[in-house]
Amino acid sequence: MTISGESFKNPKLRLAILLLAAGEGCRLGGFPKALLKKEGESLLSRFLQSIQKFNLVETLVVTGFYADAIEVEINSIRQKTDNSIAIIKNPNPEEGQSSSVRLGLESLKSDYDVLLVALCDQPNIGVSEIEALLEQFNQAGFNKEIVLPMVDGSRGNPVLFSKKVIEEILAIPPMVCRPFMDQHPELVKVFETNNEAYLLDVDTQADIQKLGLDPI
Repeated sequence: MTISGESFKNPKLRLAILLLAAGEGCRLGGFPKALLKKEGESLLSRFLQSIQKFNLVETLVVTGFYADAIEVEINSIRQKTDNSIAIIKNPNPEEGQSSSVRLGLESLKSDYDVLLVALCDQPNIGVSEIEALLEQFNQAGFNKEIVLPMVDGSRGNPVLFSKKVIEEILAIPPMVCRPFMDQHPELVKVFETNNEAYLLDVDTQADIQKLGLDPI
């Protein structure tokens, strides 16, 4: 489906969000990154509330470790937002992020045009970062179906995918997003940017302090 030239505000451009929140956070001492707080709000709440301005057709959160605690937080967030938020639990989160990605892709139900695959532990990802990715997608040339942010030569997140690409990924049972991008670089529009928000995430206690976060 070619949608180049359309504004991301155009109601015909249907955006779905896949948010990964299944990790164990073992390097943090074993607690959910999604529930770390910034300025009094959990990272999960900050992200899910920030995306409400977009023309969302679906928001799906993949949980795993700490699923009960994250579901409680999502139920609280639902009371503050107009759009629905669905949850799918990865029964085997110890198999790693790729298993959560695959489960999430298989569980999407909407007829979307573009899918944003996002991480729950990027505190500085907000409206402007997502707008920039969507604008890059709109400006992408022929045959570019993926927008990958790149900061100083390092891959960032979130990443934007056309539905056409997601369908191709799903047609290959073991496939997930990153190896597909590696195998099909011709489909990827690299978005060169100096915005470090696309790189900053939480892996260690030092990251919590550096990013000004509060533990649970």
